[in-house]
Amino acid sequence: MPCLAPPPNFKETPCLTRLVLDAGTRTDFGKGHARRARAAGQVPAVLYGHGTDPVHLVLPGHATMMALKNPNALLTLQFDGKEELAVAKDVQRHPIKPVILHVDLLLVKKGEKIVVDVPVHIEGESAPGTIHFQEASTLQVLAEATHLPESFVVSIDGLEEGAKVLASDVKAPKGVEARG
Repeated sequence: MPCLAPPPNFKETPCLTRLVLDAGTRTDFGKGHARRARAAGQVPAVLYGHGTDPVHLVLPGHATMMALKNPNALLTLQFDGKEELAVAKDVQRHPIKPVILHVDLLLVKKGEKIVVDVPVHIEGESAPGTIHFQEASTLQVLAEATHLPESFVVSIDGLEEGAKVLASDVKAPKGVEARG
């Protein structure tokens, strides 16, 4: 059965808004200092990229947790009288508690393109008597750091048995190209 044409299966979602976090630099390292920072409601983080030396930061705990609920959130970090744009590259979370233990942040510049994984959400119902199977929950894309899509929504309304929606069928917004 042929794949469906992209326009009926694509609903454009807005790009993420920029989130501002007031960060502080840290000079103390190690497990004990990280525990004390977390006890004070802060999250240890490292900002790296563009060939610069890593910058060790502490971020406000609750604001960081709320900001990182959005995948690929573009963060504006304010520290030492300057602002830097960053994207979370790795987030370490507590296995039981809703707490962020550590964040690795990638420094980005306006106009720079980066590779990120964007969630794919399925909506609608396939034809009666069929079930759908979602093989991949994310789609890897190359996009401008300041215009990262929040998610892709694919409609499976009325899809018959054997029909497929491939990654190549998902129409990406302007300036976003699928990878892999």
